[in-house]
Amino acid sequence: MSPIKKVVLAYSGGVDTSSCIPYLINEYGVEEVVAFAADLGQGEDLEPVRKKALAAGATESLVDDL
Repeated sequence: MSPIKKVVLAYSGGVDTSSCIPYLINEYGVEEVVAFAADLGQGEDLEPVRKKALAAGATESLVDDL
């Protein structure tokens, strides 16, 4: 199996998805993890979620208003 270079992770900001970021990097050798969180009108600021993904090791963290 060829190495996985980039993964896009549906990111919630919770413990499970936050721990997935270093796991993908360390266990599978993923070079880039892009965390994606969706603003579905839940009425909260998702900037802390974006920052948390970066702190967990994501190379990029996106939040889009869907």
